[in-house]
Amino acid sequence: MSLNDCSASKDTSKPGASLKGRKRRSCTDISQGGEVMDMLDNFRADINKAFVAKRKCLESFTSSSLKTSQQKIEEMWKSQQKERAQMSEDYGTQFSSVFQQWESDIQRTKDLDKKLMSLFQHQKATFQQMRASQGQRLKTLRQLVDHYIKSMQELEVTHEEQNTTVMSELRQEMALLQKKILMNTQQEEVASVRKALQSMLM
Repeated sequence: MSLNDCSASKDTSKPGASLKGRKRRSCTDISQGGEVMDMLDNFRADINKAFVAKRKCLESFTSSSLKTSQQKIEEMWKSQQKERAQMSEDYGTQFSSVFQQWESDIQRTKDLDKKLMSLFQHQKATFQQMRASQGQRLKTLRQLVDHYIKSMQELEVTHEEQNTTVMSELRQEMALLQKKILMNTQQEEVASVRKALQSMLM
């Protein structure tokens, strides 16, 4: 529903239409004072009817606008949650690969320790090599963790900026909506009063 719909749905009846018939009555049927009171009563009733119809239309339009805004926010949150989940899954796969390599290295170390017990020097060299390899794995793991934390922080900043932008746009839209509703309502009221006065003076 739009403001045009609200304008189109207003009461188009003429406040003074029913008064013309009364004007045709003879002076013996109704006094001049009675005609004025009837005109004022009909004018008041027509104005109240127009206000009630306008208020219901504006309430429906405002509810529809708020529902649309809520849907936008929910879609944005779902998109952000999906991005976080995808990033966690990607880094989780890399973590798993590094841990598997690390466990494989440890297992090989144990096997070599059993087989090369009599060859201490060779075992020592092999052990040093494996330590260096594990150190590299640990370094890689730390780099992945640092990169993951940094990426998540950047993503969080991006999401906060998106949230700020969307909320700012929504505030602007609501401000414009309130301004349009106020202007439309004032124009409708002025038009209704002008039409009623014209009917009274005819």
